[in-house]
Amino acid sequence: MKWRLVLAALFLHCCAAAGIQAETVHLAAGVGLTDVVKEIIAAYAGSHPAAQVVPHFAPAGALVKQIEQGAPADIFMTPSQDWAEHLLAKGLAAPESSRILARNSLVFVGGGKTAAHSMEQLPALKRVAIGNPKSVPAGQYARQAMEKAGVYAALEQGKKLVLADDVRHALMYADQGEVDGAFVYATDALLAKNAKTLFTVGAALHEPITYPMLLTAAGAKNAAAKEFYDYLSGAEAKAALKKHGFEAGQ
Repeated sequence: MKWRLVLAALFLHCCAAAGIQAETVHLAAGVGLTDVVKEIIAAYAGSHPAAQVVPHFAPAGALVKQIEQGAPADIFMTPSQDWAEHLLAKGLAAPESSRILARNSLVFVGGGKTAAHSMEQLPALKRVAIGNPKSVPAGQYARQAMEKAGVYAALEQGKKLVLADDVRHALMYADQGEVDGAFVYATDALLAKNAKTLFTVGAALHEPITYPMLLTAAGAKNAAAKEFYDYLSGAEAKAALKKHGFEAGQ
């Protein structure tokens, strides 16, 4: 009889373990969402103790490449509509799931000695940090703004642009005084210890900064992922977004 009890216990344990594993949600998010996403996950865990949301933060371009190579991802969120559409075009995401998580704005930050309070004054600076436009959406928006303002060519030809791996590294360069200033999101500027926001980039100079989120092809088949995805559009998630300086999406 004892061996039957042992087998029964093992069976129940395996079922429980399988249930926990089935509720794992892999979330791929842009670096600028790190703090707010961690807070949302913590709040979600309070009401869904069995769910396990595993986040991975990286520049949008890197995340897309990883997903294309088979990295686990149920939900994808990024400050770039282009990268979201790239996944959709590749058939790696569920088109009906696309929503706007949040909106943001672009600002230029720098130390107190940085004499630049408009786009036109940037060429007078020695070093300006931006996220690498090839993979970092913040860098793409910054390049768009500088090109439209007519200052990008001068900065590039003068070798004054410092390309950062992600928007947080661009902020770090400015905060530590390694550059005269940096283009970052308004939400990232709130994290600076030394650098201050010198000016907000006009919204007309770049594409709208929206954060699309969508279920990947794998996530569309994961009930736990769909449940957390719906939570991201709820009141608690929106409150967290506003707390961190984002404009919550609709």
